[in-house]
Amino acid sequence: MIGKALRKMAKDWFLVGMISAVVLATLFPWIGKTGGAIHADKLADWGICSVFLLHGLGLSTEKMWAGMSRWKLHLTVQLMTFAMFPLLWLALDAAFGTLLPPALLLGFFYLCALPSTISSSVAMTGIAKGNVPGAIFNATLSSLLGVFLTPLLISFVTGASGEGIPLGQAIVKIATLLLLPFMVGQGLRPFLGTWFDKHKKTINPFDKCVILLLVFSSFCDSVVSGLWTDYGVGTLGFAFAGAALILAVVLTCTTFIASRLGFCTEDRITAVMCGSKKTLASGVPMAKMLFGAHPALGLIVLPIMFYHQLQLFACSILADRYARRVAVPAAE
Repeated sequence: MIGKALRKMAKDWFLVGMISAVVLATLFPWIGKTGGAIHADKLADWGICSVFLLHGLGLSTEKMWAGMSRWKLHLTVQLMTFAMFPLLWLALDAAFGTLLPPALLLGFFYLCALPSTISSSVAMTGIAKGNVPGAIFNATLSSLLGVFLTPLLISFVTGASGEGIPLGQAIVKIATLLLLPFMVGQGLRPFLGTWFDKHKKTINPFDKCVILLLVFSSFCDSVVSGLWTDYGVGTLGFAFAGAALILAVVLTCTTFIASRLGFCTEDRITAVMCGSKKTLASGVPMAKMLFGAHPALGLIVLPIMFYHQLQLFACSILADRYARRVAVPAAE
């Protein structure tokens, strides 16, 4: 099973693309840096708006509202996303804070402050035979709350040091580039929803291409500012190990909490799959807005890049196990 998952990841063009973006940024940083040859910083804003317009256009409003009734599940998932993760970072900071570069430590907090992801949360819940309408509602609610809560949480850490942009300005910018296009997309869905659903497979890779552009641009700025000369390749090991540790602890905690709260099997699956996820699709664009002037932006986004791949790997295995457990009683 593990070998199959590894082969699947090896065929993932997006993973190859992220690695390539980092390599290219290391070799040719002047191309994608702010104000560089391709003006990636300006292209990024247009790309971000387009991605969230398409997200709004592709999300079924009816399915989202169908999952509203399980308020206990929703409250649990949102507390996992925006409270449990930051508290976990406090423990990480106390244990390893002195060993990590400050920008990487900030990157781990940024990972913990991000909302859940929509696509993989819903997909994994479906594979595991969980409460899919509940997953759609929770993942969407998390993304909307993240527009306000993520900058607020980040301001607690960056406010004292003056990094990033002011909280109010950050919320307005994120709402303009993320929330507004999303709502426009929802408004256009009655007119273009059928067309979008028909061409979804063709359109879906666009958001990943925008993320690759943002990753390339972020690393170009960081390389120019001395990312590798100041920190070295060993930093990758710290970022990977930290992301893996956070994921392992979160999966254990979400499973335990959902069980202790007495959720039915379907809601327990949804709590684990939604409560353990963090979004790369929103995370990289938000980082550009929150830390645009930070010289080590590439280092800040490293944890979420590793966490994204690790959560897909671990949760795909977990979803398969859940599905087999659910299927056994059904067969009986």
